[in-house]
Amino acid sequence: MPIEKGDFVVLSYTGSVAGGVFDTTDEEVARDSGIHSPGALYGPVIVRVGSQHVILGLDETLEGKEIGYEGEVDIPAEKAFGPREKERIEAFNKNSFTEKPKVGVTIKVPDKGEGTVVDIIGNRVLVDFNHPLAGKELHYWFRIEDEVTGVEEKVKGLIRLFAGREMEVGFSDGVVTIDLPPGINYDRRWVLWRSRVVHEALEFIPEITEVSLVETFRRQEPEEA
Repeated sequence: MPIEKGDFVVLSYTGSVAGGVFDTTDEEVARDSGIHSPGALYGPVIVRVGSQHVILGLDETLEGKEIGYEGEVDIPAEKAFGPREKERIEAFNKNSFTEKPKVGVTIKVPDKGEGTVVDIIGNRVLVDFNHPLAGKELHYWFRIEDEVTGVEEKVKGLIRLFAGREMEVGFSDGVVTIDLPPGINYDRRWVLWRSRVVHEALEFIPEITEVSLVETFRRQEPEEA
């Protein structure tokens, strides 16, 4: 059956721009392309079609395809990271930064967000708040590996997608239980995206009526002499 909006699928992909890979689910490709991240989880991801869990152009391409479909697509900037806007390049006094800015470095500017230093002219620092890939056409290879129907697997997919982690998930009588690993509250990414995971689980998985986040602490038994 053709894939429809709202379906959860297992997706493999590699994104490139001007022949250079910038994102991939394949660890070997990441290594060969020089973008490998030691702490990242590689392998196919679970996404909900129509929710822009991947960029818009790729998301739209998935609709109507069959499980097992493999293909390539060119995505214009308008359906990728948007056009590059000159208004988003701003100048700041060099003395307004606590650390000496350097061209090419990403910095955080209060009330502005993160931007990339593109030039330094005297005491003026030019910061580009556009996405680094804004204004560029992207190329994607992708393969739709499988469809996901189980509640637990869907929730695990959301956790991995937003938090970049794997967690134990249980489901019974409408209640999905997520077992939180020790020290999870020190994980900034989880803290930032936790509410999104809960919201999408309740909104997009109708079998779920309640989400329970469980943090368990156990007494450590003394070692035997």
